Amino acid sequence: MTTQRFRTLIDRAYLEEEAHRIRWRKTLDFVADSVGSGAAPHKGLDLGDRTALTDSLERLLGCPFENTAIDLDTQRLTGSFGVVTAFEVLEHLYNPLHLMLEVNRLLKECDGRLFVSMPLWKPAFLASPDHFHEMTRPEALALFDRAGFRVERSAQFRIRRPLFYLTGLKPLLRGWYEKVQIYELLVM
Repeated sequence: MTTQRFRTLIDRAYLEEEAHRIRWRKTLDFVADSVGSGAAPHKGLDLGDRTALTDSLERLLGCPFENTAIDLDTQRLTGSFGVVTAFEVLEHLYNPLHLMLEVNRLLKECDGRLFVSMPLWKPAFLASPDHFHEMTRPEALALFDRAGFRVERSAQFRIRRPLFYLTGLKPLLRGWYEKVQIYELLVM
């Protein structure tokens, strides 16, 4: 039997990290910029575990959200959704292309939107041991294109307070490399 070394659930320690609260606030700001650009979705799908971010998305977009309880690397997605979110999900998958193709299939039927965020690639000594894939922007764009999505808009942001980066050599390097890339995607 092998020991599982990768994060498989959202626990209390994860939820209480300041960096995640900062990321969620900036994520909601990014999504809010799209709220006025069309009709409110009838229902949303937040890929992964339900968190306080899911609750905030429901309030922001004015629709109920479901969460997934399947193996996103291999299983099919079902349902009809006007918006799908995959915040900090793709880097945890063995096969992110499978998931992207599944989301494309769901959204193609209802002309919906996909919001995706993930950490920007970092050197191995700074990368999370919980991640299989940390992508550069060109790699993320190639994945989206291969899965049949086009980028409507994108942004990058940091997830720590500025003074954190001055607390040592490794934090200083994180100041250079550690960013979240976020995208609003539409089916081509």
